[in-house]
Amino acid sequence: MANTSISMNKIRQIIRLYDQGTGKQTIADYIGISRTTVIKYIETLESFGFPIKEVDALNDKELNELFGEIKGRATFESPKMKALIRCFPQMEKELKKVGVTRQLLWKDYIKEFPDGYRYTQFCNYFKFWQQRVNPTMHRTHKVGDKLFVDFAGKKLSYVNPETGEVIDAEVFVAVLGASQLTYVEAVASQQKEDFIKACENTMHYMGGVPSAIVPDNLKAAVVKSHRYEPTLNQTFESFAHHYDTCILPARAYKPRDKALVEGAVRIMYTRIYLPIRQKSYYSLAELNRAIWENLEIHNNQKLQGRTYSRRMQFEEIERRELKALPLERFEMQEQFWSKVKSDGHACLGPDKHYYSVPIRFLNSKVKILYSTSTVEIFYKTDRIAVHKRDRTKHAYTTNNSHLNHLHRYSAERSPAVFLERAAEIDENVRMVIQAILESGRHEDQIIRSCEGVLSLGKKFGPERLAGACRRAMDFGVHTKFKSIQSILEKNLDGYRENMFAHERPAPVHENIRGEKYYK
Repeated sequence: MANTSISMNKIRQIIRLYDQGTGKQTIADYIGISRTTVIKYIETLESFGFPIKEVDALNDKELNELFGEIKGRATFESPKMKALIRCFPQMEKELKKVGVTRQLLWKDYIKEFPDGYRYTQFCNYFKFWQQRVNPTMHRTHKVGDKLFVDFAGKKLSYVNPETGEVIDAEVFVAVLGASQLTYVEAVASQQKEDFIKACENTMHYMGGVPSAIVPDNLKAAVVKSHRYEPTLNQTFESFAHHYDTCILPARAYKPRDKALVEGAVRIMYTRIYLPIRQKSYYSLAELNRAIWENLEIHNNQKLQGRTYSRRMQFEEIERRELKALPLERFEMQEQFWSKVKSDGHACLGPDKHYYSVPIRFLNSKVKILYSTSTVEIFYKTDRIAVHKRDRTKHAYTTNNSHLNHLHRYSAERSPAVFLERAAEIDENVRMVIQAILESGRHEDQIIRSCEGVLSLGKKFGPERLAGACRRAMDFGVHTKFKSIQSILEKNLDGYRENMFAHERPAPVHENIRGEKYYK
């Protein structure tokens, strides 16, 4: 009869024959039981939703507990099992926290339900429940650990308003392992610039940085795949370094390594693609606004079989585990190899601009990494120079500290330097240097005159030089070095002060006309 229990051996035979596709009547004839009994056990097995091989792997005690005495209802309908299942959603969230184990959760469960299941059954039923509720989520991910990223196989599109051309857009999808918080963005291509920008936007959307990013083996991320040490795209590696994270590419031909994001892509086809394709969009930005509106609905929708959404789970357990974002966004860098010229400058080919390096690297081959704003020059693995990018063709950007002492002295002989040095001595000296610089003579003559005047301060002292400059300005010869030198050598620098320092009244004498005479 159908309500009669049979041996565990016969139950296993039913399970295995059913798994092989054997008909119910054939199973009944082979085992020697009624077809109704076979149907009852098969229906009970299907009601669990568990993988058949997992059920077959249970021992006799666990198998008996799972099937129980079949008298019209499955064990899943028992009050004891219902109480256990109610604990599973919270258990799944707790297990994602650091230090939480099944053993600890079972102890809490058994305190609340002293007559509950033992530890082995507790773990088996929890595993079955996970596979039944969400087959792709059999693996527990640590909070803040991994961000899975990929491109969807199907594209979205928008219309060019000027030409009417329909432009296809790639769809980037990212999902956090623990909370399953998802980010979606339409981008122009799968090239590294668009891929890295989308990864960066993901982390700013989530407000933090995960410990690792798990991409597929696309060229924008991986130059050469390898089971143990794949070769990463250098720009993508620099991006990861900037955000203090690491890259863990999925193994080639191992889709389960990124099953989470592939599952997210399938969900996006229903929750984002379907509503979006009902309208037309006329720019990539407009398309993305529509994507993000539907994305928020998706992230705030409760997970199947749970009492919480992706957003709720993210805010509760994962946001605080993410690393802080850097203060500045990542600047994309390109690479160029160059040989340092004999004048100590390396040429950045795309701009045809020259940048200085320390003099010891003459004739060396260097690697130049450049972004929109900076140029970094490397010799082997050491960075030897950093400059602000200048796109002026056939021009030079020089850091004077890179030059030898003779060239450095020559480079530093600028009007600003001369005026600064003169102002440190005296305002009158600065006025003389200013007049020399504006004299209109040849550049080399001006430089020599300025150097000559300033050198007099070392020979005669700053006070006497200041006096000589005042004296030279009185006579209008302050643009000539030799005039100032002559004033100092003839001790005339103090004459002006002596001449006006002691003014005495005119003597009174009968032969001298006084001021009243002219009135």
